[in-house]
Amino acid sequence: MKIELSKDQKADLEKRHRVERDGRIRDIIKPVLLFAEGWTGEEIAQALRIDPETVYEHLKDYRTQDKLAPTNGGSYSPLTQAQSEELISHLAANLYATVHYTCGYVQGTYATTYSLAGMTKWLHRHKFSYKKPHPAPSKADPIKQAEFIEHYNLLMKTTPEDEPIEFGDGVHPTMATKIGRGWIRTGQEKLIKTIASRSRVNYFGSINLETMSMTVGSHEAINSESMEAHFKVLLKVLRDKYPKSPWIHLILDQGPYNKSERTAQSAKKYRIKLHFLPTYSPHLNPIERVWKVMNEYVRNNVVFESKTDFKEALDAFFKTTWDKIANSLKSRINDNFQILKPAPSG
Repeated sequence: MKIELSKDQKADLEKRHRVERDGRIRDIIKPVLLFAEGWTGEEIAQALRIDPETVYEHLKDYRTQDKLAPTNGGSYSPLTQAQSEELISHLAANLYATVHYTCGYVQGTYATTYSLAGMTKWLHRHKFSYKKPHPAPSKADPIKQAEFIEHYNLLMKTTPEDEPIEFGDGVHPTMATKIGRGWIRTGQEKLIKTIASRSRVNYFGSINLETMSMTVGSHEAINSESMEAHFKVLLKVLRDKYPKSPWIHLILDQGPYNKSERTAQSAKKYRIKLHFLPTYSPHLNPIERVWKVMNEYVRNNVVFESKTDFKEALDAFFKTTWDKIANSLKSRINDNFQILKPAPSG
């Protein structure tokens, strides 16, 4: 895109900018003048504290239509109240990646034209924000989730105090560099050295939400044999804390090794009662959030030179770091369960 202004055109725009009382029109004149003077769209956007997409929309309008007036004609929305409510419902159910697509939908549905800046303001005014959606399993069953929560609440109410309840799960972190968010100065980039190693280690652990204590062990593989090894260690650890406990309750997902005949026999041998989460419901297992914390403390933005270094860092997290931070994580790792509805396919 190229905009060339004659001396007279530039003088007219400068004069209009000085006398114009509508701040929105002045904000359209500025990008035109600056672009004609050699500024880039990104430089203009940074200087005016607006997004580059809005800058280029203003420039395009001026170049093709010699237009300076705001598209929506004023502070009042071109949409009626009924149309606005209908659009709010539509946007709540459908995700548009850019404001441009939202403008296109409004134009096609209501024959009403918005500028990108005008639609952005409309979205903010109606309490929309630009953020990443949360993933949800497409096969999550709300009924099964509600049934589990009811079962868990009953278990909590009826289980004697000396019978511990734990949530268990396996995790398989790899050495591949995991990039995580952090504070970076505006306008600057932060480079992180990465490796794509597939080397991994396997842990199985369980957490007691009441005490925030964890029992974790590393294994060559997570299978029925490693499950029995965990039961044996868990029995020893928890029997020291709960010497009169007739049963230990362990809540697991429905992975094949969790539900195998050998695991069932091992659980009975060590007097562990197994309870199972509904399928496609990892959000109902608080230990999943422990693995996320583990990544934050150990893996994010870190490069390991060897598998030995990698495993030592993970072991140190479970053996030392966890006990120091556990109590500060109760608001994050808890049983305040939510029921997820299946995510739409589109």
